[in-house]
Amino acid sequence: MANSRLSGFYKLPPHERLSLVVKECALTKEESDSLSGIGLSVSQADRMIENVVGLYSLPVGIATNFLINGRDYIVPMVVEEPSVVAAASNSARIAREGGGFKAETTDPVMIGQIQVIGLVDAKEAAEIVLSHKQEIVDFCNQQDSILVKFGGGCRDVEARVIDTKGGKMLIVHILVDVRDAMGANAINTMAERVAPKIEEWTGGKVLLRIISNLAVYRLARSKAVFPAKELGGEEVVDAILNAYWFAEADPFRGATHNKGIMNGISAVTVATGNDWRAVEAGAHSYASFKHHRYTTLSHYEKDKNGDLVGTIELPLAVGLVGGATKIHPTARANVRILGVKSAAELSQVIASVGLAQNLAALRALATEGIQKGHMRLHARNVAATAGAEGDDVEEVARLIYEAKKVNVEYAKEVLANLKK
Repeated sequence: MANSRLSGFYKLPPHERLSLVVKECALTKEESDSLSGIGLSVSQADRMIENVVGLYSLPVGIATNFLINGRDYIVPMVVEEPSVVAAASNSARIAREGGGFKAETTDPVMIGQIQVIGLVDAKEAAEIVLSHKQEIVDFCNQQDSILVKFGGGCRDVEARVIDTKGGKMLIVHILVDVRDAMGANAINTMAERVAPKIEEWTGGKVLLRIISNLAVYRLARSKAVFPAKELGGEEVVDAILNAYWFAEADPFRGATHNKGIMNGISAVTVATGNDWRAVEAGAHSYASFKHHRYTTLSHYEKDKNGDLVGTIELPLAVGLVGGATKIHPTARANVRILGVKSAAELSQVIASVGLAQNLAALRALATEGIQKGHMRLHARNVAATAGAEGDDVEEVARLIYEAKKVNVEYAKEVLANLKK
């Protein structure tokens, strides 16, 4: 088992960090090479999407200190924004002092939607569909014997009547346990194959047959205790709670609060080759769905010891089979670094990273302000943009940060003075 408590990891140069990760995670040469820039080829990319002309690279960072359900995880994150990886690692260290993250998932059940229009009586049509529930379940499971073999398959059927500008519509839901897949292909196939039967029974016309990204049955939850002494004391805990209450009550703040959560969640989702757009859509829609208004995905309270307790719950439709997770060499290497064996375990890690990311943002906002730590790291980007190279990058970054003038023009001036 890899040790995520990599003391001084951030002080090492990139090649030494990689060597340490290779050793801890027993990566192969191919996996190591994929992280060194010898990853996805143009020919591989050409099989992934259309009209390929080249590749676009993003940094892979490693978040340390994560202890989840008693196990250490070294967490790869793909993100372009400074301070995200460092913030997640620091929050994970604080959570570690409180016993780490306790995470769980529900069964990986996704929803396939079948839209039925042109009905004489939509309510009666819904009752007809439900009277054929077992037949629908059995027929759907005939479409994917492999999924059924691995313990998945269609589990249930729902029927909803909705009012629209085009009149009443019947929306049939097939609920499918997709196991370790994201599930879109399996569900869309089932929905398309069963559609003619639903038309026959209801007398209506089926239009859309598509998976829903609001995966309300496929939830991931994580919880952690952040000791007050590690956060900076009782005043900091109270400040974080006030910041959380603001976000919980106000959608304008709540949207940015949840964006901070997604900084971590999307970074791990991208790193493992999963569909981050689907995850983002599901998360933000769930933030409105659960309480019938837009609010926070996380929750905070103070326990009897005065420590801060954070929890998070959101839908996470991620998989380990199919798609870029299996095709992209760097995604495969990142899954190996994580060491997860199931989509459920991956979801537990991702939810925990989201909670850690959120706590870091709240703590920064409630104390020194979000810009201080962010600008310290952003200064390196500015220095490089100004033309600094090698050791000059860190020196220029330090000087412009200390002068509180983190902009390219001032960085160019500082760089010119250094060269003199």
